[in-house]
Amino acid sequence: MATFANPETRFDLFGGAEELPPSLRPRTSARSTSPSSSSTGTPASSSDSEEAETRATTPGVDEGKPAWVLPGEQWAPRTIEPAMDGSDFLWQMTEEPHRTRRKAILKAHPEITKLMGHEPLTKWVVLFVTLVQFSTAFYLRNTPFFSWKFWILAYLIGGTANQNTFLAVHEITHNLAFRGVRANRLFAIFANLPIGVPFAMMFKKYHIEHHKFLGEDGMDTDLPSRLELLVLKTVLGKTFFCTFQIFFYALRPGFIRYQAPTRWIALNMVVQLSFNALVVKFLGWYSMLYFLLSSHMAGSLHPCAGHFIAEHYLFDGHDQETWSYYGPLNILCYNVGLHQEHHDFPSVPWTRLWKLHDIAKEFYDPLPAHTSWPGVTWRFITDPQVGMWSRVKRKGKGDPRGNDGGGGVELVANAGGLKDE
Repeated sequence: MATFANPETRFDLFGGAEELPPSLRPRTSARSTSPSSSSTGTPASSSDSEEAETRATTPGVDEGKPAWVLPGEQWAPRTIEPAMDGSDFLWQMTEEPHRTRRKAILKAHPEITKLMGHEPLTKWVVLFVTLVQFSTAFYLRNTPFFSWKFWILAYLIGGTANQNTFLAVHEITHNLAFRGVRANRLFAIFANLPIGVPFAMMFKKYHIEHHKFLGEDGMDTDLPSRLELLVLKTVLGKTFFCTFQIFFYALRPGFIRYQAPTRWIALNMVVQLSFNALVVKFLGWYSMLYFLLSSHMAGSLHPCAGHFIAEHYLFDGHDQETWSYYGPLNILCYNVGLHQEHHDFPSVPWTRLWKLHDIAKEFYDPLPAHTSWPGVTWRFITDPQVGMWSRVKRKGKGDPRGNDGGGGVELVANAGGLKDE
């Protein structure tokens, strides 16, 4: 098992680092056979052993010419060797790539800071989707739970709407619906109502850590546990995970990393349970079960649920730990498919992620991306080379640099949702 890199070492392109981590060192690109050198001006290591690994030796090639055509090729994934056998996760000694790439992108395109900030449209989308769910719940108030109509509507309308709501809360968690943190918190509690289970305030705590400590064992609760790796190895186990993954994401954090309750979590619970009681009292249990079943469908074998796996699992034998998806289902999901872009800049709202992508296109075009969320789910289940173990993990106890997770938070106060109050 690899050991964690010296926490005193700074692996960023513009922080005066003398050496980049192996996964970020220049390498010969598939697009060109000329010698490697960083497009940002960072030289490769001067040691002979590293020179052989990171520079091409083609005779007669101009030594000063970059080895890659686009800056993004510097972050292109490497092939995992030896191939993963399902017995363990991929342990890395390097820091997560987003902080370093963010610095490079901002240096090349400082105008990206203008994309940061809240998006007023978010609140109207949330209100519309919430109205759709309330209307459907009212319509089904006298429909038996074990009926085809109930389950079909819960899957088609409820699953899609509640997946949209999950991702609305994700957007609001980054303080991107309103200018103020308090307003975003209160609105997240409101958006939580159709879900049926209070999760918004607890999700905020864990999700902020997911950005700050991506891949860190014991800190990033998006990572599967070793128990999951051992128990869910087979096709049947992976099918079970995909069918009930919403429960894994809901329950895993409590086992991996305890978070002390806060007054906001308490308020979230009181509001949600009070709302549930009112639904049962005035509409009946069928309406309440519709909300709960919709939440299950949203995190089960639903086309939009593929994003849970697509975002950070390893595919194609690469060590790329964040993947984007640029397909049509982004329309229903706050463009969460643009996940490379989101992790690079958490303070850019969903409506401007495509603009971010277009501005920094040379950084994102060289990176592999998914073409289908349902296809990702199918492949995860059926491909013996992919499974719960297909995740990057790092050893560490938080961020020794006191890094706030980046994303331009220091440039736009509270815009990235990585600071609480």
